[in-house]
Amino acid sequence: MGTLPKLHFLLLISTVLFFSMPQLKPVVAQKLYANSRWIVDGDGRRVKLACVNWPAHLQPLLAEGLSKLPADTIARKIREMGFNCVRLTWPLELPINETLASFTVTQSFQNLGLLESLAGIKSNNPSLINLPVMEAYKSVITSLRNNQVMVILDNHITTPGWCCSEKDGNGFFGDTYFDPQVWMQGLHKMATMATGFSNVIGMSLRNELRGPRQNVDAWYKYMQQGAETVHAANPDVLVILSGFNFDTDLSFLQHRPVNLSFSKKLVFEMHWYGFTEKKAWQSGNPNDVCKAVSNKVMNQSVFLLGQGYPLFVSEFGADERGTNVNDNRYMNCFMAMAAEFDWDFALWTLQGSYYLREGVVGVEEFYGLFNNDWSGIRNSSYLRRLSVLQLPFQGRPATLGTSPTEPGTKWEMISASEMHLSSMAEDGSTVCLDMIANNTVMVEACKCLSSESSCDPASQWFRLVDRTRL
Repeated sequence: MGTLPKLHFLLLISTVLFFSMPQLKPVVAQKLYANSRWIVDGDGRRVKLACVNWPAHLQPLLAEGLSKLPADTIARKIREMGFNCVRLTWPLELPINETLASFTVTQSFQNLGLLESLAGIKSNNPSLINLPVMEAYKSVITSLRNNQVMVILDNHITTPGWCCSEKDGNGFFGDTYFDPQVWMQGLHKMATMATGFSNVIGMSLRNELRGPRQNVDAWYKYMQQGAETVHAANPDVLVILSGFNFDTDLSFLQHRPVNLSFSKKLVFEMHWYGFTEKKAWQSGNPNDVCKAVSNKVMNQSVFLLGQGYPLFVSEFGADERGTNVNDNRYMNCFMAMAAEFDWDFALWTLQGSYYLREGVVGVEEFYGLFNNDWSGIRNSSYLRRLSVLQLPFQGRPATLGTSPTEPGTKWEMISASEMHLSSMAEDGSTVCLDMIANNTVMVEACKCLSSESSCDPASQWFRLVDRTRL
């Protein structure tokens, strides 16, 4: 139908989220605090955690990719990609099983028959091959510190390996491989170790609680004890608590807060993936699904922001090949909600491939920022899109109304998702903003407003955020 008048276009593009905006590198800090819903530094200035997951919890007991690139190179590239933080995973047996922790990197990889990966480590990280795996883990933290990358230590699982399933014996307190007392011993050891690293700013107590043993009373008992254990060993770190059902549900906190002896260090975490709702994004109308899922996420986790707690979305992500319709539609909705609530986050994931995953050598990770051989970025457009979330918004929501350049033209949000920006054309038809090629905003007929599932409304989804107060 045509382009917007110039002044009107500039007004809108300054308040409409997230298409092509220059980004600065995110803030890095060392000692952090929880101040109501925000994470702040010692001077009370907000520090947004823009993290990426870097797994080190699988059987080789070494951060992925060190057979492909030097640790320092990976750490530097993390910064270059705009992230200021890594969620570095670890299995409970790393600090608890002294025999396992004493294996050198060479022994660990030889025991698994990973001779090609071992040769790659010897080439790219020769200083690691004779280190015990715990010392190699510390070396990775050092490389991140040297590149000004903050670290959150995440207890991902007990037994080294891929996570997670309902029946792997690692899901909840009292499971075969999840003894609460042993777990607290491990937390104490890792928290104590972390006192030697100024860039370790937080500890996530346990990844993705799950399974038939889940119950509220045990959660409060052991999570509070775990939090106190970490804080006693290392009062500087943020203490991050996860919820039920693969860390999607913290709704039990609406009426029963945690009771801790310390303050200004408590953070909650949640996970949100497209596959959490199975194939709903693909089979349903995206507007309807986005509205329904957003409401669910709000009721299960995001309400905590309103209660005055920081919320760390510690896992989210999508298939970066761009062919997964379910993931593509989910990601559109996620991005809008992430901008609106301006939460801290950790993308899944950094690695382009694994040394060994579920018995298979060299498995490719299509959610990974690196490509399969770690020689470059898998999808630069995906990374550019994420960059808008790496800086805080912290502004008041923009409001809609009559255009100052075209008196009488009123814009409003319509559709179930409330992300179609609509107005009335001269002929009486309803029109919407539409982002076409080269980031050009056009006025077109509104699409995908009905219950049809085959239509993709992403180009007409906008979220208004005022960034002028940054």
